[in-house]
Amino acid sequence: MQVCLVLLGLAAPPVAARPARPEPIHLTDALGRHVVLPAPPRRIVTIFSSNTELVAALGLTDRIVGIDALTRYPPEAAEKPVVGGRLGISVDAVVGQEPDLVLITPARQAAHLLLAPMERLGVPTLVLTSRSLGEVLDNLRLVGRATGEPARGTAVADALAARLARVARAVAGRPCPRLVLVTGRLGNGLVLAVRAGTYTADAVARAGGCLALTGAGSLAQVSPEALLAADPDVLLLAGSEAELRELTARPGFRDMRAVREGRAHVVARAAFLIPGPRTVDGIERLAALLHPNPEGHP
Repeated sequence: MQVCLVLLGLAAPPVAARPARPEPIHLTDALGRHVVLPAPPRRIVTIFSSNTELVAALGLTDRIVGIDALTRYPPEAAEKPVVGGRLGISVDAVVGQEPDLVLITPARQAAHLLLAPMERLGVPTLVLTSRSLGEVLDNLRLVGRATGEPARGTAVADALAARLARVARAVAGRPCPRLVLVTGRLGNGLVLAVRAGTYTADAVARAGGCLALTGAGSLAQVSPEALLAADPDVLLLAGSEAELRELTARPGFRDMRAVREGRAHVVARAAFLIPGPRTVDGIERLAALLHPNPEGHP
């Protein structure tokens, strides 16, 4: 055809250029696994609220096609199809969403249940851990790279890091109030309280607080008597004002010095129990509560 056009003195039509194939994305996840994405994913299943909030923080909620039943935030993500819940994750439900990326956390056996099936099916899966605020910021950068939005991931993480740095400067050199943060109650009269070595403990420390309960470990079952003996300067409850009033009216709690002196307060559960960007909001508020600044926000 082109030869005939040349003989007739006519210009040959331009040949349409083939679209460039995207470069594969190479990543290393929290388990040290080498994960290759052939292209930026458009259908992401996020297992656990923390991973959903990472994707949402990057403005990519529209790419989420599956969540677990405990996800509540952001509202537009909470409306996505559910692929599992407290009792486990359904491999069939995950596969049914035809994901090109699955984000999971090694909790409630999720990694154990999903990694092998996803690898057999060729579905890229990233395992993320969030044991500290530093890991959350790293995860934002990693998810940014995974989704083909590295600049966005870096920008969001850097902005959160700058806010944490401002809080650190505001609380530096100030007395560290000893506190107890209650995260739940059990039917036997015991409560769950934050211990050292956890994500929530890291958040408390960044806000300028010190844990009154000694010893490392995850959420610990503690008796009211143990809390009274710890004699914290501040009592915090991850919950509502109504729950705090009920708690502080109970025997043992109402005798605590922090309660008698009016230093019992609530903090947002999501900010301190779900690793993610909202924790920075909680840290800023807690720092302002523990270390009042006459000039306003830290």
